[in-house]
Amino acid sequence: MATTVDKIKHIEDEMAKTQKNKATSFHLGQLKAKLAKLKKELLNPTVSGGSGAGVGFDVARTGVASVGFIGFPSVGK
Repeated sequence: MATTVDKIKHIEDEMAKTQKNKATSFHLGQLKAKLAKLKKELLNPTVSGGSGAGVGFDVARTGVASVGFIGFPSVGK
């Protein structure tokens, strides 16, 4: 697998070889986006893995209670 520096070099070479006109502007834009992503990755390497789930808590049920949600319909109450 190619390193990030190799990928950046390859994209820059392809951009240099590609003519700039209406037909290739979208392709050049995609190459610029990939180049920006790779340069950002090179400057700030991502750390794989996550911290996992956080510590949860449990509330014990006591007594009798009624709860009502008030709000507009279809808003994720």
